[in-house]
Formats: sequence, structure tokens, C-alpha cells
Amino acid sequence: MKHALIAVLFILSACASAGDPQPLPGSLTYGGKVLHSPYRPGTVVKNTFLGDFGYRVFETYVVQPDGTLKLTSQSTGPDFLWQ
Repeated sequence: MKHALIAVLFILSACASAGDPQPLPGSLTYGGKVLHSPYRPGTVVKNTFLGDFGYRVFETYVVQPDGTLKLTSQSTGPDFLWQ
């Protein structure tokens, strides 16, 4: 029971700290770059690049009404799965 309580507290603290994904080196908007997309607002734009330690980073952006890109999701996976 003690371990279950610790696990629940850990999970809740992880959920509380999760926020908007932050751009990494290689992201389209890294370093405060403002990129304007030629696509309509609401269009989903996907980006992949090789991140730290050979992991492939998968990103999803949404075009905002002013034409800029907003990073909405980011995940990583081993590069050998990318083919």
C-alpha cells in the first residue's frame, strides 16, 4: 500500500509538471525563430529530425491565424524505426 501511494504521488507530480512542448535544437521554431507558413490557418505541419543520442524527434505544428507555427506535440523514438 505504501508503494502504491508513492506511485500515485509520482504520477500526479509528473502530470502537474507537464506543459507545452519546448523547441529543441533542430525544431522549426528553436531559438525564438518565427517561421511563417504558406498553408492555411489550422493546417497541421509535421517535422522530424535526428536529436540527441541518435533518437529521432517527431514534432507536430499547427499554423496559427497570423501564419506562424505553434508546436503542439513532440515525441522521440529510436532512429532505426524510422524508414
